[in-house]
Amino acid sequence: MITSGYSFISFIICFAAGVFFIEEKLKSKTKFFEVIPPLVIIYFGVMLMSTFGFWSLSIDGVKTGAGIARNGMKSAILPSMIFLMLLKCDLRHILKLGPKMLLAFFSATFSIMTGFVVTFMIFKDKLAENSWQAFGALSGSWIGGTQNMVAVQQALNLDDVGMGYTLLIDSIDYSIWIMLLLFFVGSSKLIMAFNKFNKADTSIVEELSQHLAALDEEIVKEVTFLDLFGTLAFALGAGAFCVWIAQYLPQTTFLNNTTWSILLVTIMGIIGGMSPMSKVPGSKQLSNIFLYTLIGLIAASANFAELTEAPVYIIAGACILGIHGLMMTIFAKIFKFDLFTCCVASVANIGGVASAPVIAGAYNDALVPVGVLMGMLGAIIGTGMGLIMSKILFSLL
Repeated sequence: MITSGYSFISFIICFAAGVFFIEEKLKSKTKFFEVIPPLVIIYFGVMLMSTFGFWSLSIDGVKTGAGIARNGMKSAILPSMIFLMLLKCDLRHILKLGPKMLLAFFSATFSIMTGFVVTFMIFKDKLAENSWQAFGALSGSWIGGTQNMVAVQQALNLDDVGMGYTLLIDSIDYSIWIMLLLFFVGSSKLIMAFNKFNKADTSIVEELSQHLAALDEEIVKEVTFLDLFGTLAFALGAGAFCVWIAQYLPQTTFLNNTTWSILLVTIMGIIGGMSPMSKVPGSKQLSNIFLYTLIGLIAASANFAELTEAPVYIIAGACILGIHGLMMTIFAKIFKFDLFTCCVASVANIGGVASAPVIAGAYNDALVPVGVLMGMLGAIIGTGMGLIMSKILFSLL
């Protein structure tokens, strides 16, 4: 069992690199990686290893070196990854997506809230008396992120037992949902089929992808040592600077250290994208390394063994997500949303500002700002929506 921070981080990076090495060697011989994208293999593989106890992030409630390293590395990689990906950002194209992404975001919010109401009505007789509070706190997390869940818990005075159920659902069902979304955005065939079925207008996304490809063509092909070293230094420096500054900015339920640092690094990345830095090769390769490592770190705390704990709550969480997914498919048909839009709108609600850029980046580097902005919107409204949901669920008792 791994408890050392160094060994844990090394193992995650080696595993992620190994998956892509195998893909590179076998992609001409098999279509397996076209069906199951490497990102999904990394996520699912790390979840399985976590389940079988390859490492321990905490012992008797005390974080091990691995647990401390995971949290520290995860917090450090995210802003640096966003900075690197934004170096290829073109705001003119991103702004064209604005109205459509807002409609998709609130469609996702509405479908999640509907899922909570329907699921609670089905399962309320099988749950604890304070389940309306537990589900209220969960709705805060699934409309904007974990910081909203904590705010709702405090507002409702949810006890530790009820919060335990909330954290259980949030851990298991969220982990499986993220894995599904990674599968969706990583499968080109599924994307094409979904978009064709909905007659989605993908012209802006395609135009942005072509624009990004054209920029890559203009950049020198060979990546030098100085390119990589300099770009890495700028990315880590920008991330560290934003995390440091965030400590001194006003803290609210939705503007915490993480949210501030991501907002600041987004601004820095957009500025960098308008500077000569956007022409320096190597940012794409480095950002992808950060992305794949981050996905492994996110999955490292999941544990399938928890499926046997309070199964009714976990099934209820799956029911909420199932209703959300079904309604988003219907909304996609009505409003002609493409698959990328649906996935990012979903995770901007359910995962918040820390997860939405990851899904956006897994689809296309240039679309990271969409994930950041939608995640910010979720962080802003999450606490309020969680409290509203609590009142609705209490009225259904």
